[in-house]
Amino acid sequence: MFSIPPAKAPKPTAASAGAAAGSVDVVKDSTDRDFMVDVIEASRDVPVIVDFWAPWCGPCKQLGPIIEKLVRAAKGAVRLVKIDTDQHPMIASQLRVQSIPAVYAFFQGRPVDGFMGAKPESELKAFIEKLVKLAKASGVGSPDDILEEAFAQAKGMLEAGDLQGALDLYGEILQAEPENAQAYAGMVRCLIAAKDLENAKAMLAQAPESMAKDKELANVRAALDVAEQAANAGPIPELLEKVAHDANDHASRFDLAMALFAAGKREAAVEELLQIVRRDRSWNDDAARKQLVKFFEAFGPTDPLTVQTRRKLSTILFS
Repeated sequence: MFSIPPAKAPKPTAASAGAAAGSVDVVKDSTDRDFMVDVIEASRDVPVIVDFWAPWCGPCKQLGPIIEKLVRAAKGAVRLVKIDTDQHPMIASQLRVQSIPAVYAFFQGRPVDGFMGAKPESELKAFIEKLVKLAKASGVGSPDDILEEAFAQAKGMLEAGDLQGALDLYGEILQAEPENAQAYAGMVRCLIAAKDLENAKAMLAQAPESMAKDKELANVRAALDVAEQAANAGPIPELLEKVAHDANDHASRFDLAMALFAAGKREAAVEELLQIVRRDRSWNDDAARKQLVKFFEAFGPTDPLTVQTRRKLSTILFS
């Protein structure tokens, strides 16, 4: 658990989590005035498809939903910009668009492909796949690489105590991939780190059914359970004094472990529980070992502390 520098990291809430999730989209409406930013500049990093359409155009109504669906399915590999030619005719005129729907693809600031009229879904899918391959061949990072980097950055922010920054970044990932359980769990972890346990619990309760059984949410549920336990732990100085007076006062040592966890001292908390297992592995119906398992679930299976502590626990139990 991490401390929150008030000046740098305002306490996140479930409401701000929802607001963060709405900050970015791979499909957007644009104008003649914003074309340079939304298309030309954006295409420096990722292919941008421009759909020129109008409300009265029947084929446009057929094409639009299909191409939007396919762009969203590409998970950030391409973007779609829609321009209503009735409201914004200038760019269409400059590109000599004579009929609609007209679709142009831009990459690295210039048009690279396009077509006129409605197309079947199979052809649209092939069109998008061709753009993705073009981007990869040019050395632009793949969507998976970009996503992995974003997660690493968000995790670093969370560990550094920049909870609002981490919350915003997880929200952007979730907007691009609405069913990304890792990003949703990351938002909940931000709330837990802020000790906003009620809103963390509310977000978990509202998790979409598609991700409700995902292992990422199982881990964060365990983290919330441990945080709620730790919230009721006693003062660390008093517990330290009790343990110093009687090294076999396992109840006080267990409370000390939870208090240390609440203070963000994960390694020290784990060590106190290991100490109980060393002294009396069956104490209180194996409570120390069971709590360590909860810690492992809360930290996640690949966390270095989980891996290290599992090794220590195995040595103690099987030596």
